[in-house]
Amino acid sequence: MIGLMKTKPASAAKRKSTTPAAKKSAKTPARKTAKPKPAKPAKKASRTTKKSATTASAKSAAAAAAAPAPSSSVRAGTRDVPVSNPAKVLYPQAGFTKGDVIAYYLAVAPALLPHLRHRPLTLKRYPSGVDAPFFYEKMCPSHRPAWVATARVDTTSREIDFCVVEDAATLAWVANLASLELHCSLAQTPHLERPTFMVFDHDPGEGAGMLDCVRVALRLRDMFEELGLQSLAKTSGGKGLHLYVPLNTAGAGGGTFDDTKTFSKAIAQVLEKEDPARVTTNMRKELRKGKVFVDWSQNDRHKTTASVYSLRARQRPTVSTPVEWGELERALKKGDPSALTFETADVLRRVEKHGDLFAPVLTTKQTLPEFM
Repeated sequence: MIGLMKTKPASAAKRKSTTPAAKKSAKTPARKTAKPKPAKPAKKASRTTKKSATTASAKSAAAAAAAPAPSSSVRAGTRDVPVSNPAKVLYPQAGFTKGDVIAYYLAVAPALLPHLRHRPLTLKRYPSGVDAPFFYEKMCPSHRPAWVATARVDTTSREIDFCVVEDAATLAWVANLASLELHCSLAQTPHLERPTFMVFDHDPGEGAGMLDCVRVALRLRDMFEELGLQSLAKTSGGKGLHLYVPLNTAGAGGGTFDDTKTFSKAIAQVLEKEDPARVTTNMRKELRKGKVFVDWSQNDRHKTTASVYSLRARQRPTVSTPVEWGELERALKKGDPSALTFETADVLRRVEKHGDLFAPVLTTKQTLPEFM
């Protein structure tokens, strides 16, 4: 059962959210003790479902938009969204604060929001910053404002109400929860069985790097051109690349996840057969040394991928950034992988200059050909 709604669930959200990121200091905390604040970080850490030793490095990305002042709210669209601890540093070695995160997301919102709308969102929260434990949150927090939209998704075990970012206010609210990364479904409501694009994650193994990913992505682009399909690329915001093939045929009875998974696996295996020294489709780390792991398995209704323009929780506040094929070719020719690393200020300048380079992912309609 799938539906888009803007009401709070009553008892459906059974997850006990102990993270107070969305609750403001102006509001009464859940426990009225003499010292309410020291107890909160411990609660956040105790809720971690997955822990990471993700480390931060130096350089503040001095976003073009000013960070929210140490006040209780920020203006987002037509709403004043409460903000807690805007001066809290989430990227310690970069000095990049929660206020900087919110400012970046609001500044990039015109380009980002079309890629988030109608897509169930999995939150990846770093309440104590990128050096500390994080956790994933699928169920939209029960303390969400009434104006935050949700999508009810029938998962393998139960129905879950995911958050859906439909507007700037919701984007600011999600950022205030310290959900640094935005991981979305490949499909949109109400057609959650029919992806709007197909994705290939290029992840370099030990001894390989970004330029190896570029070589493989360019070959994959050529394969799709031979099949009459357009593809686009974006950086992962880390060491690799994501290649997208737009579909946008869900409403017209387009392909299902079964179709895209079968197709993407076949394509990746052909790529591996052509260049076994550089490409692998096996996720076992010992088999990935010196190669690029082309992950086709993300083409699944139960999986998500980091959205374009999403921050990544890495050493710097880097961003998953759309790039033109010519940029990849130039970086490869010059042997310069650093040309494909972008932080928040870089991305805002690029959007101001070029607009949304990933816009064709939303509008290009293509159908998958028969492929053996």
